[in-house]
Amino acid sequence: MALTTYLESLPEPHILFDSDYRIGAANAAYRAQFAQGASVIGRTCFDVSHGSAVPCDQAGESCPLAVSRQSGQRERVLHLHHTPKGEAYVSIELTPLPGAEGEPRYFIEKMEMLSIAKGNPNAVGLVGRSAHFRSMLALVSRVGPSSASVMILGESGTGKELVARAIHEASTRAKKPLVAVDCASLAESLFESELFGHEKGAFTGAQTARAGLIEAANGGTLFLDEVGDIPLTIQVKLLRLLESGTYRRVGGSELRQADVRLISATHRDLDAMVADGQFREDLFYRLNTFPVAVPSLRDRLDDLPLLIDSLLRRIAPQRALTLSPQAIHQLAMYSFPGNIRELRNLLERAVVLANDDVVSGDVMLQALRMGHQHLSRDPGLTGKEIDRAHVQKLAARYVSPAKLKRAAQREKLRAALERHPHDRQALASALGISMRTLYRRLEELNRGS
Repeated sequence: MALTTYLESLPEPHILFDSDYRIGAANAAYRAQFAQGASVIGRTCFDVSHGSAVPCDQAGESCPLAVSRQSGQRERVLHLHHTPKGEAYVSIELTPLPGAEGEPRYFIEKMEMLSIAKGNPNAVGLVGRSAHFRSMLALVSRVGPSSASVMILGESGTGKELVARAIHEASTRAKKPLVAVDCASLAESLFESELFGHEKGAFTGAQTARAGLIEAANGGTLFLDEVGDIPLTIQVKLLRLLESGTYRRVGGSELRQADVRLISATHRDLDAMVADGQFREDLFYRLNTFPVAVPSLRDRLDDLPLLIDSLLRRIAPQRALTLSPQAIHQLAMYSFPGNIRELRNLLERAVVLANDDVVSGDVMLQALRMGHQHLSRDPGLTGKEIDRAHVQKLAARYVSPAKLKRAAQREKLRAALERHPHDRQALASALGISMRTLYRRLEELNRGS
């Protein structure tokens, strides 16, 4: 009774359950977030949180109870939970309660909703469900609340800035600014001034004093994108900032304090740059306190349907677009050297080229070829060969049979219209439908629905 009262006093969702996964107590926060206020006593935790008939480790996820039984300690895992508002990522902390004979009989789970990523296409920002995505997200949720410097590693177009934003939003600095610096776009002559600011008269054209991006990020997070492009002359000054929290404006003598958390990102091999003398070793180790690798799109193919749906909602929100199985196959066989950024470009081309609300395989192949006009080979086959059955499953999970049926009807109607442009009776006869049905379909065709 005392433990139940204690759980009810906690603001975060908490449950108490036994070694058979049966819930013995659940506080109001848990009932509100995961059970719409209903009682969950006697139900299993995996039934409530996942709608599953088996424990999490038998359904492709990490089970905190199983992990805790092995270690005998408190454990923390990341889960994709079912909630009244859809699927959401939840950080779970499980604490075993010692039993009379030393073996735990009961366990307490604390749950914290993660707003930094979603497992549904309606989300803006980080979206995914694949194993590689979840592994990365688990690291983000761990390092976010800390003050550690983070190095985000990954190919161009994988969404490194989104990951940096997620880390910032998971930190205690979330209400302060996140200031992004594109190191690759800054000329060496301007880099120091942009970063540290300058005093009046510091150089030709400096008619007034100007604060730098470090001052703009004070109290918050400074994100250095493509940190491998920072000039060596600036690297030593950045190192001083990291070690002492101080810096000077260009042309100034006043030592200024800066309270910033540093997140950096690069697609370069910094280890090789250090070996070649192109990047300072001491700075590398200060920046690389906690590395987070962002997976390429090739390594998270299971997220392809989810990413397509999410991107289409942003590219063409006024159109209920989807992709045919053949179009999904074209994308799944492609290598995506430009990753998610390239996927968005492909979808934008396909949206322009598509006459219907279902993008065909031919349209997708045309969109692919437009981006690779310098290639002699078929761009739809530039990727590594993958399991075709897996591609079919991806397509089946993504494509709505009802949408495909409507698209086929519209294509048939367009073809018949070309043969009978002025005779509605002949048109209805050719399609084998009534005049009433014909006029309804013509109206839908004109609306684009």
